[in-house]
Amino acid sequence: MIISVNPNPGIDEFKILMRRTDLFLNADAKKRPTYYAKRAGNPLEDDVMSALNESAKGTAFENTIEKVSGQRFPDIVAARYYGVEVKSTKDNHWTSTGSSILETTRVSDVERIYMTFGKLGGNPIEFLSKPYEECLYGIAVTHMPRYLIDMRLKPNETIFAKMGITYDELRKMDNPISPVAKYYRSILKPGESLWWTGDSADEPVSAKIRLWKNLSAEEKRVYIIYGCVNYPEVFGGNYDRYALWLTSQGIVDPHIRDQFSAGGQEEMLLSSGERVKFPGVYRRVKVHSDLFVKRMAQPDPTVLSEHATLDNDSVNQRIIAWADAVSRESPVKYEISMDALKNFFGEVIARNFYKKK
Repeated sequence: MIISVNPNPGIDEFKILMRRTDLFLNADAKKRPTYYAKRAGNPLEDDVMSALNESAKGTAFENTIEKVSGQRFPDIVAARYYGVEVKSTKDNHWTSTGSSILETTRVSDVERIYMTFGKLGGNPIEFLSKPYEECLYGIAVTHMPRYLIDMRLKPNETIFAKMGITYDELRKMDNPISPVAKYYRSILKPGESLWWTGDSADEPVSAKIRLWKNLSAEEKRVYIIYGCVNYPEVFGGNYDRYALWLTSQGIVDPHIRDQFSAGGQEEMLLSSGERVKFPGVYRRVKVHSDLFVKRMAQPDPTVLSEHATLDNDSVNQRIIAWADAVSRESPVKYEISMDALKNFFGEVIARNFYKKK
């Protein structure tokens, strides 16, 4: 953890200041419990500010404490390099929702932050201060990803211990949401998805919600082929994972099955001369085969992109591997042979990729 090169005052002195502040607040709360029971938010920040000023008398922090709350993080700055974030709850516990993980409003010079937490419910009313990173156990998403606070955490229970990254490393990243999303994906249970991020950490997620019927024809084409490429189980009638991903894109479709199955079967003539009746989902690939090949040519098919950069052989190998996965998902009643699938998708490649060379 990076500490300011300015040794006056040092971190040990700041720790002493915070201990004195806790003692002051807890003693005052015993004298005036009714007063503190009504305090929260900005008024409580004023109380903590007063306690810090009182505790700082005769120390290097005297006359250096400034309240900067509002749209800034943290709420209070001491001696330029230290900060205090004030949180509270009206309930009788030590947990709450904290600040954004993005810290876009962080005061630039502040390097070390303490959390001062007021438990304003129950008896007695109490205050506790700890290093900021030592009381954050998880992340929740409201309009943005926010830390979850538990003032009783053990060192190995913080979100940073779980993720294998320090608080300073995370906050200084250009994209701190990426490792957070990676961690939460790693602990998902079957049937779960992250609604606030897509399949890839680099994939943008919509901030608005739309109904499928209101999408343009081109948008529908893109999403359908994305489903065909990335969720081969849709060829077997399982739309669960695709539906979760579509929700992360801000799209709700109450008739999601129709995206793939409407229109019934279609008999297709394969390059081998064999005629096979395919379910409607296969016709989607045939009709939109230009987009299908473009998606298969992307370095990362889980990201919605317009760039096709892989060579012919790579695209061919990827499509054959994908066809293997699709064949395993197809219901037995369709009796679609592996050779038929490979012939069909080989035809798709020839018609939409090789002809351009």
